[in-house]
Amino acid sequence: MELTLLGTGAPAGLPRPDCPCAACATARGTRARAATSLLVDGVLLLDLTPGAPLAAARAGHSLAGVRQVLLTHPHDGPAVELPAGLPAAGRVADGRVLTLLGGHRVRAVPMDAPGTGYEVTAPGGERLLYLPPGGAPAGVPAGVPAGANGHGRGAPPPAVTAAYDMVAADVTGRPDAVARLRAAGAIGPATDLVAVHLDHDVPPGAELDRRLAAAGARAVPDGTTLTVGAYHPVPEVPRRTLVTGGARSGKSWEAERRLAAFPDVLYVATGGGRDGDPEWDARVRLHRERRPASWRTTETCDLVPLLRVDGPPLLIDCLSLWLTDAMDRANAWSADSTAWAAGGEKALRERTAELARAVRETGRTVVAVTNEVGGGVVPATLSGRRFRDELGRLNAAVAAECEQVLLVVAGQALPLRG
Repeated sequence: MELTLLGTGAPAGLPRPDCPCAACATARGTRARAATSLLVDGVLLLDLTPGAPLAAARAGHSLAGVRQVLLTHPHDGPAVELPAGLPAAGRVADGRVLTLLGGHRVRAVPMDAPGTGYEVTAPGGERLLYLPPGGAPAGVPAGVPAGANGHGRGAPPPAVTAAYDMVAADVTGRPDAVARLRAAGAIGPATDLVAVHLDHDVPPGAELDRRLAAAGARAVPDGTTLTVGAYHPVPEVPRRTLVTGGARSGKSWEAERRLAAFPDVLYVATGGGRDGDPEWDARVRLHRERRPASWRTTETCDLVPLLRVDGPPLLIDCLSLWLTDAMDRANAWSADSTAWAAGGEKALRERTAELARAVRETGRTVVAVTNEVGGGVVPATLSGRRFRDELGRLNAAVAAECEQVLLVVAGQALPLRG
């Protein structure tokens, strides 16, 4: 099955008309994207958009052979003129199956938002799933065994027959849709996940590529022709990632985004609660409210046992609070250095080394958050300087065991490794 992406942008296109944002300002040349429209084997057009015939011609194709035009979502704005010779565009009722003359089978997939998704099966058996902007399947797609689980490394892979060969979806706008499909086994290790309906919420270029790769997805320029079912290397998702940065830099957001497209994440909160501290309670509540509903949360500083057993991905937030607890146990905060010299320093270093070994040996996908505290004023107290030094050592030890290390500054993630 041959798929030509006549456009890969949001319904308003990219850049958006008259939008002054930085993402739109840099969306020029190959980074510009027309509204998403897909041409399947020259006979099926999914979403009719302005300029589709010209886009097809630029890609070396014609719409003359199109026998069916299907829409996935309500189209706002001016009416799109139907090119001469094309059949009338329409939507298909949820669950209905169409069989085209060429043998393609099209099933309408119900969504949890206004719109319709389409599952296209080629005569040769290759399967494509195309989802509308802002949409996720309302339930498990047909043909996918309920209870199948495929949330990345360390999890049993879904049956090969259950996974689609290609999924074209709103990865940046609805990462939870990707997570839902992974949980159902509809996206497997070999599924080619292509991002469409791309909008200005993510800057184009390297930043877009980085965020999509974290979800196991990729973007292609308008006019690209792909072969559904052909081998294509799936973006390598780093198994261990350390995200560091200053206070309110956006490091927790970055860590959460990296796992938003995966189900059953275990969020490990090392801070716990603080009685009588409403400001801390508000911070904790904010973090809880923005996590996907499918994630679970545990509050603990006992990280090594979690790292040593198989299971879903771990998001650890954060190592600096883990170190605070470890220093409590080592009596490292006292200005009297007697206990520190008598064994507290050794005990802390051993615990740090044990954590680093557990990160090295874990089979789980791990994203850990930490703080950078050594770039400012030297702390005035002994305990402050000790915490700064030990956190620097801890960060270096864990970073050495991670495939990817990111520094977040002013909400921008700068890759230091990977």
